[in-house]
Amino acid sequence: MSKRHILKHSFWICWKDLAEFSRSKIRLVMLILMPLFMMVMIGFIFPSGTTIKDTPVALANQDQGYLDQSMGTMFTTQLEAINNHTGMMKLSTAKGFDDIKTKLQDSDINGGIIIPENFSQNLMTGKQGYITIVIDQSNPQMSLTMEGVMSQVIATMGTQTAVHTLNVTYHVSTTTAGSIITPYKTEFKGIVPGEPNYFQFVAPGIICMVVMMALMTGLPHAISYEKDIGTLDGMLVAPINRLSIILGKVMAQTVRGMIQGFVILLLAIGLFGVVIQGSILLVVFLVLLTVFSFVGLGILITSFTDREETATMVMMTLMFPMMFLSGVFFPLQQMPWYMQDLAHFLPLTYATTAMRKVMVLGAGLDAVFLEVAILIGFGIVMLAIAVPMFKKAMSR
Repeated sequence: MSKRHILKHSFWICWKDLAEFSRSKIRLVMLILMPLFMMVMIGFIFPSGTTIKDTPVALANQDQGYLDQSMGTMFTTQLEAINNHTGMMKLSTAKGFDDIKTKLQDSDINGGIIIPENFSQNLMTGKQGYITIVIDQSNPQMSLTMEGVMSQVIATMGTQTAVHTLNVTYHVSTTTAGSIITPYKTEFKGIVPGEPNYFQFVAPGIICMVVMMALMTGLPHAISYEKDIGTLDGMLVAPINRLSIILGKVMAQTVRGMIQGFVILLLAIGLFGVVIQGSILLVVFLVLLTVFSFVGLGILITSFTDREETATMVMMTLMFPMMFLSGVFFPLQQMPWYMQDLAHFLPLTYATTAMRKVMVLGAGLDAVFLEVAILIGFGIVMLAIAVPMFKKAMSR
C-alpha cells in the first residue's frame, strides 16, 4: 500500500476519533475546564512565595524593664509600626510560651513571638537581647517562611536601633552608622525582566504534564476501548494498513493534547500574568516534542494490555511518579539526591526543564539542546519498540 493511502487512512481514523470525542458536550467542556482548574488549584494551593501576609501571630512581652526603661515595650512599638506598614501579621497578645502553645494547638495562630523578662537588662548592660520565635511544626512551609521573614525583620529592627544609638550617643551620622553596622548590602537581579512568581514557574511544567496526561489517558480509550467493544476488529479487517491505525489514533490524541496544552498557555498568559521570555515558536516546538516523546510509551503500554481498565491502571501508575518527580510543582534541587537521580530517567523532567528555560529564562535552542536530544532519542526508542509490538498484538 502506498504512503499516500496510509496517510489518507490515518487522517480518516483521526477524524473519526475526534468526531467521536466532539459528540460528548461534557468532554468538550472539560477540555477547557480541566486546564483552568489545574492552573487555579496548583497556582493558589502550592506555596507561592517566601513572604507572609495577615498571618495570625501572638506576642508575649514578658520584659520586666531595667532602670525604669522597657526595651520590650520599645520593641513591641517598633514591630507594630512595621506591621502596620507591611500587613505581615495579625498581632494578638499572649501571656507566655504555654499560652502560645495552646493557641497553636487550637489553630488560633500560626506562630508566636516571646520577649523574655531579662530583655531590657541584657540590652542595657551591653549584652544581646534574645527574641524567641515559636513556630507551628505541623506546617513546615509556614514554619520556614516565618523563620526567614521574622529573622530578617528582627535583624532590620536591631540595625535601626543600633544606628539610632550611635547617632544619639556618639553623634555619628545616620548614614555613617548604617555603613559601620551593615558594611555589606545585597542586591538581587534576575537575568530577565520582571518579578518571579509561582505561576511563571509552574505553567511550563503544567503544559508538559497535561500534554502527557492527554496522551497517556487518551490512547487506552482510543485503542483498548475499541478492543473491548469490538470496533477495532472492523478496522483490522478493512483494507487499510495497521500503521494507519496507529498513526490515526496518535494524531487524534496529539490534537487533543495540543489543544489542552495551548489552553493552559493562553490561561497562564491572560489570567495569571505569565510572560513568555523566549521564542513562542520554540515553545510550540517543545509542546510537539513532548507529544512525540510520550506517544511511543502510550502505544507500548496499550499493546500488551488486553483491556482498557488494565491499560488505564498501568498508565496511572507511571504518570503519578512522573508528575511529582519531574520538577513540575517544585524544583528538583529540593528533593533528596536519590530522587533527583531517579528524576533524570523520566522524560517529563527534560520536557519541563526545557520548557521552563525557554518560557522563564528566555533561553534559545542551543540552551535546551541536551533536553531536546534526550526527548527525541526517547521518543524514537519507544516507537521502535512499540510499533512492532502493536502490530503483533493486532494480529492475534
